Amino acid sequence: MSASDRADQSGALGLRPATLHDLELLRRWDAKPHVLEADPNDDWGWETELALSPDWREQLIAEIDGRPIGFVQIIDPAREDSHYWGDCPPNLRAIDLWIGEEAYLGRGYGTEMMEQALARSFRDPKVGAVLVDPLFARDRARRFYERLGFEFIERRQFGDDDCAVYRLTRDRWRRRASRTST
Repeated sequence: MSASDRADQSGALGLRPATLHDLELLRRWDAKPHVLEADPNDDWGWETELALSPDWREQLIAEIDGRPIGFVQIIDPAREDSHYWGDCPPNLRAIDLWIGEEAYLGRGYGTEMMEQALARSFRDPKVGAVLVDPLFARDRARRFYERLGFEFIERRQFGDDDCAVYRLTRDRWRRRASRTST
């Protein structure tokens, strides 16, 4: 059974734009141990960031039947203003994703969230690949991305975080999508 099938059994998962109305929700999720474990050193600056809508970024809330369960951010790393990824060529996307509500962990929703984020990213025909950067020590997260077809590129330090950089090319994503839809 695919993640989409699991999600459909208990309600459809959708992504909607995050707004200032989500500020307290995102702050609450940021304080949860399982979220801190995945992202221990970042201050997302929600008060500021939720008020901005740059054309190089989407911040999204994942919902099931109107219940918020997680967060997705899709950026153009070449245009992102903090230059977190350093010098990047054009036509890439980078994704951050987490489930904030513990009751929805391990039920396939992370996979469905990522599949929707990938589809959004590759909707632009110029986008050739998507990057992710889980903490190097988080084996479960790394296996998650590998199952989705991401390939390990390098171990890299981002500030205080020791990360594993992964890339999923458009061609690899298409091949995986064609196998999972049959």
